[in-house]
Amino acid sequence: MKNFADLSEREVLAVAIASEEEDSRIYMTFAEDLAQRYPDTAKIFEEMAEEERGHRHRLLETYEQRFGPHLPPIRREDVKGFLRRRPIWLTKNLPLDTIRKEVETMELEAERFYAKAAEKAEDTGVRRLLGDLAEEEKGHEKLAVKLTGDILKPDVRAEEDRTRRRMFVLQYVQPGLAGLMDGSVSTLAPLFAAAFATHHNWQTFLVGLAASIGAGISMGFAEALSDDGSLTGRGSPWLRGLTCGLMTTLGGLGHTIPYLVPDAWPNAFWIATAIAGIVVFFELWAIAFIRARYMDTPFLQAVFQIVLGGAIVLAVGILIGAA
Repeated sequence: MKNFADLSEREVLAVAIASEEEDSRIYMTFAEDLAQRYPDTAKIFEEMAEEERGHRHRLLETYEQRFGPHLPPIRREDVKGFLRRRPIWLTKNLPLDTIRKEVETMELEAERFYAKAAEKAEDTGVRRLLGDLAEEEKGHEKLAVKLTGDILKPDVRAEEDRTRRRMFVLQYVQPGLAGLMDGSVSTLAPLFAAAFATHHNWQTFLVGLAASIGAGISMGFAEALSDDGSLTGRGSPWLRGLTCGLMTTLGGLGHTIPYLVPDAWPNAFWIATAIAGIVVFFELWAIAFIRARYMDTPFLQAVFQIVLGGAIVLAVGILIGAA
């Protein structure tokens, strides 16, 4: 993946063209999905899709004037800083409020991209075009904020509160949840494998401690290096990396700490293992709740994915350790 700062003017325009084409298809998918439920709102998405096609046409004209007809094969997935779009098959039958949030994020990202691109453009015509597109995408973002006002009748909220909540999710909830999931689930197998292989609490604690800290360091660096925040507004990469790393470590330490029960106690191993099992249960349910609360995942689906997945990893660790 390339850093945004390393893109040439030609590559910036190519990424913008590919992005406008994809966003237009996404809006048309939303329009088709909403046509029966909310026909008026579907028309708004059709108009937004048409505007994105207009943006693409203007970008193509400018690109051909500057660089000719050939487009380099680069997309936003090849550039650090872009959020991944939902696959098309996951956009069917979404609640209207969920679609609004998706569109807000898309338009915020597009606005930031064009604003940053305009700053580094050397050609005055390209700079003017990118600046105009940034303003137009900002207008789309305001439209997305108001999209469900007359249909869902939400409580009146200040626009600043909406923006603050969205940024909170992007900057803290997403990296923290990713870390908690990794720390809580990925350390289960080595911890319980060590527990049932040794039946010694202290040795098990050391294995869990190493696994938790190692996973925290790995996840922290992975998050920090994945996105510099210049386009998405997700904030400092090192702050996100620190959040992700700490939550990963805490997720692993939660079921590691019970093995501090002294080996000298009667039935010390089973006491520690029982406490650790209870902690794992609450960790997995907490992850499922957070996913349902902040990530628009149906609660039962979140429970199935996280609790069942964690139970399988736990069972694998026990089976390997007892072998």
